Amino acid sequence: MSAIWIDEAPPAAAFRIERETHKLEKRLCRQVGQAIVDYNMIEEGDKVMVCVSGGKDSYAMLDILLKLKARAPIHFDLVAVNLDQKQPGFPEEVLPKYLSELGVAFHIENQDTYSIVKRVIPEGKTTCGLCSRLRRGILYRVADELGATKVALGHHRDDMLQTFFLNMFFAGKLKSMPPKLVSDDGKHIVIRPLAYVAEKDLVRWAQHREFPIIPCTLCGSQENLQRKQVGEMLREWDRKYPGRVENMFTSLQNVVPSHLLDGTLHDFKGLKATGVADEDGDRAFDPPELPSPGIGVLRMA
Repeated sequence: MSAIWIDEAPPAAAFRIERETHKLEKRLCRQVGQAIVDYNMIEEGDKVMVCVSGGKDSYAMLDILLKLKARAPIHFDLVAVNLDQKQPGFPEEVLPKYLSELGVAFHIENQDTYSIVKRVIPEGKTTCGLCSRLRRGILYRVADELGATKVALGHHRDDMLQTFFLNMFFAGKLKSMPPKLVSDDGKHIVIRPLAYVAEKDLVRWAQHREFPIIPCTLCGSQENLQRKQVGEMLREWDRKYPGRVENMFTSLQNVVPSHLLDGTLHDFKGLKATGVADEDGDRAFDPPELPSPGIGVLRMA
């Protein structure tokens, strides 16, 4: 959002923009704060390593965490970490300048993973898998060196839904990104403070805050990634059927194992009639509980 444009806007329009921006800031702080509380992401005395890539999501995550730190009832520290993967044309001066001006502790880790990925992955193939594995291992090492107790990643609500559908469509699993997990090596707690935040809100916040966005020239240019296609599907649903994306995300928090098919989560083989009525029992033949017409009803595509 251009400051010049705001200055030239009529007073009523400028006031409306300011009011909407204030509402957006409150919503972002509330959603990030709620996710932190719901999943106990940050505790007293934590040193949180905030992974900053130069994209809108990680900029916003650091920005909101700094706001919450200033008003939190507990003490915790933040250190911003960027992994410079030596991609050609990467503006290595941008993040140090921004973080210095912000006044936050930071560390820039220089590792040429770009050359490794380009050497190993054939031209035209997806680079994300190898790139993310290399990046993850390096960031865990840096977390050890910095004494970080938590590693914060900038994945948001839409990333989690995209992952859910990708696993369903291509891996045959009901699996998403967890808001909090133990790392592969068992040594680190990884958190996703933006778990409840919609990507469209992050886009608006990045425009308002004028973050110095650094595009990813390694994977960001791969236009045919399945993740991008699923992301566009979700955005289309959000435009055509307001409320559908929110309901899908809510469903990830309301899982009913007895009404799925996974025998490791529910003992189907051992089920026996008890002769005792259960008001919360089988309702498989009941009509689905959908909103009444006119109250946010969702139309199926």
